Amino acid sequence: MKIDISVPLSVGEVSRRSGVTIATVHHYEAKGLIQGWRSDGNQRRYHREVLRKISVIKIAQRAGIPLATIKEALDDLPSGRPLNAKDWAKLSTNWRDMLNERIHSLTQLRDELDGCIGCGCLSMTTCPLRNPGDQLSLVGNGAVLLNLRQKMS
Repeated sequence: MKIDISVPLSVGEVSRRSGVTIATVHHYEAKGLIQGWRSDGNQRRYHREVLRKISVIKIAQRAGIPLATIKEALDDLPSGRPLNAKDWAKLSTNWRDMLNERIHSLTQLRDELDGCIGCGCLSMTTCPLRNPGDQLSLVGNGAVLLNLRQKMS
């Protein structure tokens, strides 16, 4: 059985084939990540290329990339055709640096938590090792050490 790729998909077919809920398809459309149109019978219809876009969106979301960032990246790609390997290479290269920064930041946070929880005091104002005499209060409020390290990275 040959599939006619010119035949548009209903929202239910997009949902079933992409593995996301109908509500998610509508959400992606409302956010401008995918486009559809209304048929003469006032039903939502989508080109088949939307299936690959939804796959890319799901992968990016799984990596923790916000929908607004995904949208910006997809907006930079040509429309009216399915995403291809070259498009994916561009997307993944741009996102790689962002993910590496996040990994670095999370690793640093994990290491800071280990040190703080290990000492048991859970107080930066009284910790003689991390903040003797509350010297960090002169630098700023909050997680000053973490913020300083992020700026230096």
